[in-house]
Amino acid sequence: MKKTTLFAAAILGATMATSALAQTVGVSWSNFQEERWKTDEAAIKGALEAAGATYISADAQSSASKQLADVESLIAQGANVLIILAQDTQAIIPAVQAAADEGIPVIAYDRLIEDNRALYLTFDNVEVGRMQARAVLEAAPKGNYVMIKGSPTDPNADFLRGGQQEVLQAALDAGDITIVGEAYTDGWLPANAQRNMEQILTANDNKVDAVVASNDGTAGGVVAALTAQGMEGIPVSGQDGDHAALNRVALGTQTVSVWKDARELGKAAGEAASAMAGGTAMADLAGAGDWTSPAGTTMTSIFLAPVPITKDNLSVVVDAGWITQESLCQGVSGGPAPCN
Repeated sequence: MKKTTLFAAAILGATMATSALAQTVGVSWSNFQEERWKTDEAAIKGALEAAGATYISADAQSSASKQLADVESLIAQGANVLIILAQDTQAIIPAVQAAADEGIPVIAYDRLIEDNRALYLTFDNVEVGRMQARAVLEAAPKGNYVMIKGSPTDPNADFLRGGQQEVLQAALDAGDITIVGEAYTDGWLPANAQRNMEQILTANDNKVDAVVASNDGTAGGVVAALTAQGMEGIPVSGQDGDHAALNRVALGTQTVSVWKDARELGKAAGEAASAMAGGTAMADLAGAGDWTSPAGTTMTSIFLAPVPITKDNLSVVVDAGWITQESLCQGVSGGPAPCN
């Protein structure tokens, strides 16, 4: 009896090991060209490797239709779980349906997919918007403001804008600030943000005192437009902790980059995917809770906390190993710590 029990235990152990090795997590990226996503990918891969799972991926190259085909391909390749960074929150719904039909869990990574069958894993983007507006308002408590928003197909753009408005409302009501221009940025592309900013500057005869830009890519486009007019240095916000943006903070051409440590988000996604592949329900994941979207959809969600990085706390990202002092301080002379 003892030998039989030992044999059964050995078979069970072998089956569990085979099951772990059979885990395949498919990641569908909306546009892998952005610097940010390479950091996320490395963290996701690290977490999956630690769990003995296999990573496969596809890049939609900013095409909602290609992303649908990509998800079909990932399913065909044997993905047990899908992590989707949605190009278009509505256009991706058929992919969630296709996964559900196959019993494959879906993680809506960093961008909302309005479907309660997906786990929503992101940072608190309304708070990111508040942090951006607070930093810009502190630097420019009066004057003409421009709002450079994210992509109109990404719900994060409006979450951010809502948080920004919360902080700016009192100053708007008091007449201290005036919004003289506002534009969405198709695809979050810096070139589109630059074009929008150029048009707003022209329409206002360059009478702009501050810009609330919704991420570091759009901030880069804004700073390029300002620099061309000799206006670099007016307050500009961003987010993601892109290395170029942190360098701009050190140089004084960007006021804040709200740092969302992509290593933590990627790790959380990899760990959640592995757990779900092993049968763990969304609601039973560590840190999971209910959240209701503006459209009224109740979803299981996990939110991570962001950190605003300004000239006053640049050492935080160096100490965390996010960026080297050399990269942060390139071209900086007599700037803030740790560049001084």
